[in-house]
Amino acid sequence: MLQFYFLSVLLNLMVGLLLVFSDSGGGEESGLDDVINDSFQNRFLAVFDNRNFRLIVGILCVLVGLMKLLSVTQGDVPVVGDLLPALAGIAGGFCVLLAFYQESSSIDITSMPVIESIFIGGKKYIGIFCLVAGILHFIFPKVLLL
Repeated sequence: MLQFYFLSVLLNLMVGLLLVFSDSGGGEESGLDDVINDSFQNRFLAVFDNRNFRLIVGILCVLVGLMKLLSVTQGDVPVVGDLLPALAGIAGGFCVLLAFYQESSSIDITSMPVIESIFIGGKKYIGIFCLVAGILHFIFPKVLLL
């Protein structure tokens, strides 16, 4: 369905931007912060820093990622046709939801080192993966795996 195609591209780009430019939730600092103008980053964070907005975007991104695995656009291969954007949406949405959970919960998540190292420590890399998947999915809609 074309609606899920549009939502997948839009939400992958939004979640990618959230994960790359936000500093909440820990993780290593990258040299990317030096390249980006601070005023742009502050304006971006002011718009996207609402907790309810992050929760809704995270839930929608995971749901649309799951629906991209189940729904097929005409002429596309089932499951494999949109694998990269679906996996990017699920992983990016999970990162946003995990960061929301950490901010609102008093329970520490350090008891799960695998989840912490992948989804918290590597959230900027997952954000870049979401951005690349969203852009490539928009430019090449009929390519296998995109």
